[in-house]
Amino acid sequence: MEGWEKFNKAAYWMLKIAYINLLWILFTFLGLVVLGIFPSTIAMFTIIRGWFRKEEVPIFHTFWRTFRQEFLKGNTFGLIFILIGFFLFYDYTLLHLNEGSLQYLYPVLIFISMGYVMTLLFFFSVYVHFRLTFFQYIKQSFLVAAASPIETIFIAATIILMYIFVTIIPGIIPLFTGSVLAITTTWLSNRAFTKIASKQLNHYTK
Repeated sequence: MEGWEKFNKAAYWMLKIAYINLLWILFTFLGLVVLGIFPSTIAMFTIIRGWFRKEEVPIFHTFWRTFRQEFLKGNTFGLIFILIGFFLFYDYTLLHLNEGSLQYLYPVLIFISMGYVMTLLFFFSVYVHFRLTFFQYIKQSFLVAAASPIETIFIAATIILMYIFVTIIPGIIPLFTGSVLAITTTWLSNRAFTKIASKQLNHYTK
């Protein structure tokens, strides 16, 4: 009987994870992808944060409310990240077309690209976890990533593994892609937040 209860519980959570993934995809497309991806991802991370805090979270109501509330602000952040990403892509293309003359810029561009990726990996967790001013969200996302190399590597590895799984089993895309990545990222981010808070506490108590 105990084994059956565990199976039911596991199946229930799988359905919830698949449901939030479907909502994430649906609302992303409702925003024509470009205008939907950031607010829908913020909504997904908001719900998952509630799960980790063992809160009762009405999934659709919370998703829809957060999507509406964060639509403008989320898309402003999205525009910033998209513009920076476009700038980096343009610079890499420019360097590739001018091989030999601008090679000294490669290390600088690689460093900026790493900072960009690190910031993006933690951005959504930082956004739903803290109440900060606008640009502090970007600053803190980078600082948390820089202070948590192990968690940063694991989040990046999870994304790579998910990409491999999707290429092998594309049928999981509508059910277990964004939501699984969000759960893993939230868990690792919470580890990073706890470690940083512990270090700060030890520093002030010395």
